[in-house]
Amino acid sequence: MQLHVSPSMRSITISSNNGFIDLMKIKVAARHISYRTLFHTILILAFLLPFAFILTALVTLEGVNKCSSFDCLGRRLGPRLLGRVDDSGRPVKDFYKILNQVNTEEIPDGLKLPDSFSQLVSEMKNNQYDAKTFAFMLRAMMEKLEKEIRESKFSELMNKHFAASSIPKGIHCLSLRLTDEYSSNAHARRQLPSPELLPVLSNNSYHHLVLSTDNILAASVVVTSAVQSSLEPEKIVFHIITDKKTYAGMHSWFALNSVSPTIVEVKGVHQFDWLTRENVPVLEAVENHNGIRNYYHGNHIAGANLSDTTPRTFASKLLSRSPKYISLLNHLRIYLPELFPNLDKVVFLDDDVVIQRDLSPLWEIDLWGKVNGAVETCKGEDEWVMSKHFRNYFNFSHPLIAKHLDPDECAWAYGMNVFDLRAWRKTNIRETYNSWLKENLKSNLTMWKLGTLPPALIAFKGHIHPIDPSWHMLGLGYQSKTNIENMKRAAVIHYNGQSKPWLQIGFEHLRPFWTKYVNYSNDFVRNCHILES
Repeated sequence: MQLHVSPSMRSITISSNNGFIDLMKIKVAARHISYRTLFHTILILAFLLPFAFILTALVTLEGVNKCSSFDCLGRRLGPRLLGRVDDSGRPVKDFYKILNQVNTEEIPDGLKLPDSFSQLVSEMKNNQYDAKTFAFMLRAMMEKLEKEIRESKFSELMNKHFAASSIPKGIHCLSLRLTDEYSSNAHARRQLPSPELLPVLSNNSYHHLVLSTDNILAASVVVTSAVQSSLEPEKIVFHIITDKKTYAGMHSWFALNSVSPTIVEVKGVHQFDWLTRENVPVLEAVENHNGIRNYYHGNHIAGANLSDTTPRTFASKLLSRSPKYISLLNHLRIYLPELFPNLDKVVFLDDDVVIQRDLSPLWEIDLWGKVNGAVETCKGEDEWVMSKHFRNYFNFSHPLIAKHLDPDECAWAYGMNVFDLRAWRKTNIRETYNSWLKENLKSNLTMWKLGTLPPALIAFKGHIHPIDPSWHMLGLGYQSKTNIENMKRAAVIHYNGQSKPWLQIGFEHLRPFWTKYVNYSNDFVRNCHILES
């Protein structure tokens, strides 16, 4: 508001701040008005102006369009000056009241729902529904849609679980063809490594890497990526352990596809004298116990109350029921000191990793007397992988778990681990692992659900040496929003999770980091129609 008195004292003008609206203009005749009267007039105006300013501000703050004339402002301010309130918002408030009422009441039985919003609008026009009926129909439609979306999400999770647990046709074909080649081709059966290189298998001046898998294509990627990324491939020795049914095919692949100067040894679990039922009774029980097999191979929907389960919780439960968790190959890492009695230090790799950097510095890391050099997984922000504590793996309502473990203790990752086997042999890690595994079997898997990591978290407690996270980047099989630049810098990238790069459900933009190490020109790969995507 501005008050302007002309120099001649003949007129007084009151205008708005923007200068476009003249609120009041008073012309003063010098002959008919005294200075005292003028002074009193100015005092009265000074008293009234703040109230006019406040009313104008209220109009503006309430979103009323700017007035361009005094008449407009009068229409806006008049009702307020007279004590009347604008009730234009009353229908909206009444509708809010109806919505709150509908939200607390039961949906009427027999309410016929339209199939689309356009149909709803059409029925509203034709049947002249009142606001409450409209609100009920809108609520019923939204609840129906939410239910369908929820069911669809659970169905998607189940299909993804089955896809992740299955063997792709091309990979199965590769195993069969290579197994057939082993029986018919003497070169595919040649000794690995050659006899003159056998002493290298126990020579601690070499860098020994252990890989346990029944996936031939995945094993080839791990070995090829390690060799191509190494500054000294002639110092690498790969010890590949597989099961009896895959042994012939795995041996054929590496016999026919040399990675010289790197040395590769392929052994089946049946070829280790130490792996007997007497030495691994718990693993025998895990593989053959009917209750356990039903848990991992049975109906994952039966007995599950999906109405009280979130899709994320259901996804975690499905992940914990992957059949790989009862595979002997998945538990073999706990027996490394016995399987390789002459080795001092090894790097153990999962078959869903890719090596992108020379790993030789790992053998120079001082573990300070610890057994397991691993990346900790409790110091990141993503919920799936790098923010894990013991509470994420164990049931702390179980008395034994609550008594012996701390829910806030930091977890660590399998997939790329540096093991000091000399230090390991001085501990009771294997006995602790088997003991807790037995307790969980006795408790019908109520202490933990997820695979081999929980008993390892207990067994290696106090024996972990954290290594730099750049050595091992996890989660490429869980989340698509992976930082590509971080992937490029990581020494080892790990596709842990359901979305493996060799599966159709793998993330397309992350797959090239894996596929670039697949030899698509290989006859066996081409004949099994394993195509580059």
